[in-house]
Amino acid sequence: MRPLCIDLTKVSAADLPLVGGKAAALGRLACAGLPVPQGVCLTTLAYEHYLDTTGLRQRLPLLLERKPFNEMRWEELWDLGLRIRSLFLNTPLPEKLAAEITAGLPLRLACAPVTVRSSAPAEDSVTASFAGLHDSFVNVLGLPAILDKLRLVWASLWSDRALLYRQELGLDPAGSNMAVIVQELVLGDCSGVAFSRCPGREGLAAVEAVWGLNQGLVDGDVEPDRLLLEPVTGRIIERHAPVRLHACRPASNGVVLVPLSTEEQETTPLSEATATRVLALLRQAETLFGAPQDLEWTFSQAQGTLFALQSRPITTSTITNEDSERSWYLSLHRSLASLKNLRRTIEEEVLPAMAYDAARLATVDLVSLDNDSLAVAIGERQQILDDWEARYREVCIPMAHGIRLFGQVYNDQLRPDDPFAFLDLLAGDAGLLAVKRNRKMLELAEMLRHDPSVAAILREEGKPGPLAPFSIALAEFADCFGDLSFVIGGMMSGNRKITDLLLEMAAAPPAANRRMQTDEAMFLASFTPEEQEFAQDVLTVGRASYRLRDNDNLAIGRLSQRLHEARDEAIRRQSGGGIPELANQLATGRERVSKRLTPVPPSAGFHGSSDTRLQARQLVGQPAGPGLGVGPARVISQPADLASFKAGEILVCDAVDPNMTFVVPLAGGIVERRGGMLIHGAIIAREYGLPCVTGVPDATRLIRSGDMLTVDGYLGLVVIATP
Repeated sequence: MRPLCIDLTKVSAADLPLVGGKAAALGRLACAGLPVPQGVCLTTLAYEHYLDTTGLRQRLPLLLERKPFNEMRWEELWDLGLRIRSLFLNTPLPEKLAAEITAGLPLRLACAPVTVRSSAPAEDSVTASFAGLHDSFVNVLGLPAILDKLRLVWASLWSDRALLYRQELGLDPAGSNMAVIVQELVLGDCSGVAFSRCPGREGLAAVEAVWGLNQGLVDGDVEPDRLLLEPVTGRIIERHAPVRLHACRPASNGVVLVPLSTEEQETTPLSEATATRVLALLRQAETLFGAPQDLEWTFSQAQGTLFALQSRPITTSTITNEDSERSWYLSLHRSLASLKNLRRTIEEEVLPAMAYDAARLATVDLVSLDNDSLAVAIGERQQILDDWEARYREVCIPMAHGIRLFGQVYNDQLRPDDPFAFLDLLAGDAGLLAVKRNRKMLELAEMLRHDPSVAAILREEGKPGPLAPFSIALAEFADCFGDLSFVIGGMMSGNRKITDLLLEMAAAPPAANRRMQTDEAMFLASFTPEEQEFAQDVLTVGRASYRLRDNDNLAIGRLSQRLHEARDEAIRRQSGGGIPELANQLATGRERVSKRLTPVPPSAGFHGSSDTRLQARQLVGQPAGPGLGVGPARVISQPADLASFKAGEILVCDAVDPNMTFVVPLAGGIVERRGGMLIHGAIIAREYGLPCVTGVPDATRLIRSGDMLTVDGYLGLVVIATP
């Protein structure tokens, strides 16, 4: 019978399918006499047994098959990864399997600090490295903690990043499996990586080093000292010395960033003597494997030993576009330290600069411009919007990872049944501008509700009356939040007045924000005193990310409004006859809001025929807001459709743009084609306690305005009533 646990010194090449690429490489290094920390490999048999005995093998496909993987956006990929991770967290090891694994672990590993690392069979091969895509845990102490981290490493086989990588490589996730290495933790004084061939400088070798453990370098939180050397002679060609501030050190259960001493700040961790030893170890690995290597190492001064932590071939990628969407997607994952810096950048630089541009453009009297000047103004505003949208993608979208990071920490600590329960702790008084705007609109509606005479006057355009208090409040609203008419459609849709929407709100039952149900004190109490600072930091960053996820889009919306104002003025002038200089700008301009609301092409297999639509009675998406809602559908395909929204209707759209969330207090539920718990529709639905289903393929094609819908936000189902 093949074992569940193999000592690294006994791993052979024939064991690769059982132990994975990382463990196989460590086994070869150990057998060749190179210094490798002691450890064992829990083989893929343990993983297979876990899936079969817990029923996860049948449950995982149910999550993966809700929507074609290649149609998922980044928010949906994040959701999928969190759901699967939660599934593993809440599925304990069967007692028999736990006993077999315990029996196979040497006592020295069960009682000492260890690392728990991934080793998938496809990992660390010549064509696929999976570097950083699977989880590893450093400074794990005690058997219960080891068994717990074991499940999280298994879960990372199904992480969003790993799934995306497998798809691009043509690997079937369902056919993949995972081995896990449990290895003694070497408390290195300095650590780093080395490359036989420097990326971008293949004629040279490269060695990088940081003080302390390697985790800070891997996470990108600590910039390394770097040497470029001649591979044969070891002569130093180039040295890069960063500003040294922090090191990654062991904590009570894991690792933390700590400030360096003054002496360490002023001293390189990569002396020439250390570099020479690392280069010699790198050459040994390269000779052993017969190919250029990417080596991870650590040096323990107390033991006087330079250890090889892993060695893998420098990957020859089969993916044709490394700087593609996948590369951008992988860059979204940020450490806590990186997110704290990103938050400062957004709050202190990006948002104020966006607001400045929007305010500056608002002062321009477009009506007074001649045609040439108006054409120039349109071009300038288009360029400003393009530049800010590029900056948004670069800075603001990565900040959203703070929500996910907090969710992962929360779920790891408290193990809730609902993998998105943590969102309640980020909501409530999160400072969402869209919620503040809606609250002011509801206050205006309340004024109309309590004064029917004012409401009656507003319904009869042009009729004079005592409107002063309401008019003043409405003007203050417009000054603070802008004119919503451009969102509803501006001149192109007849410029429906905001007062009509307020009258609809006044006639509807008062809306109430969702009450926060998750206990902050309970979350913080789950951490040790030494971990309290980390817990508070990750909560603070999560709340900032949640708030900025909405607010930065509203800032983009104000810039979009400035462009629409100029384009609307050009359209007004064009209505009197062709004006070539304006026609060119209108022809090349892009309707940003319309583009966001326009449905995407149908999914594969759907041809848009009436017969196909008539068969669609139950649509499957992702549960994004708990609750049940019943009401007529209102499909929003363009901004003008917002003008006809009525209280109690189900909002159906491609995606809820932050600039259209002012109708949400009227809605009885939300259905979106685009998916994810981090999209604005899901966020705003939870704020108002509305049932919400996202990620429904072809939602705006299969549903028509007036269809009676039942929205099940618990199961992620949308039922279209049969006539």
